[in-house]
Amino acid sequence: MRDFTLEKYEQLLTTLRQAGYRFMALEDYVTEAPKGKVCILRHDVDARPECAVSMAMKEKEMGIRASYYFRAELPSNSPTAIKQVVEAGHELGYHYEDYVLTDGIHEDAWEHFQRKLEYFRHFYPVKTICAHGSPRSNLDNRALWDYYDYRQLGIICEPYTDLDYRKVFYLTDTGRRWDGYKMSMRDKIPHAQEQWKASGLTFHSSDDIIRGAEEGRLPEQILLSTHPQRWVGNTKEWLWEYGSQEVKNRVKQILMKVRRE
Repeated sequence: MRDFTLEKYEQLLTTLRQAGYRFMALEDYVTEAPKGKVCILRHDVDARPECAVSMAMKEKEMGIRASYYFRAELPSNSPTAIKQVVEAGHELGYHYEDYVLTDGIHEDAWEHFQRKLEYFRHFYPVKTICAHGSPRSNLDNRALWDYYDYRQLGIICEPYTDLDYRKVFYLTDTGRRWDGYKMSMRDKIPHAQEQWKASGLTFHSSDDIIRGAEEGRLPEQILLSTHPQRWVGNTKEWLWEYGSQEVKNRVKQILMKVRRE
């Protein structure tokens, strides 16, 4: 079975469930503060919102509730897709990029953030947010919180800044691989990454994670983050996503090298 298809995603979730993990949306995890084996499911909808709908329906079939973060910009922002995801019982969050969109002018970014948050709250009572990486920019969208506090707007969690990664193991498919932090600009947890690597918690493919679950090598609490547009079954779409991601990865590596210099 090819990796990064809905079939492989279902196999991954099934294996985690069989290993004793309970799946949760981020807002539920923060509210309940559960103990034991938990897997938070986070999906960043950067593009192709129809793929998010397909993933949301698959999770609904499996009796799973997850968190979906939509950008306010096209092509992510599809009211039809947003409604379908919410109607399937999932959490809706804001995948914010206001600081980059306003060229780092924090007053404008804060105003923009509030407007877009209110927009998404027409669909769902949004309580969690998650930064978009904006890899082509030198600016980090999380820098907005050097000036303002999102909690005053009723936000209870931003996973990059609020989760305790001494307890929560972070797995993300950035770069279309599970060890893509090596070439990621911002989708990683720098202060924890080396410790996880030293503990043998490095996985490249979904099959690697599946074996880790079957062998009991995964930590008790996991945040599993995906980008739904990567998980496609159609061969043509799969090959396109594979090829385009390889190009993106090389561009990211060049940009990271330039910025270090």
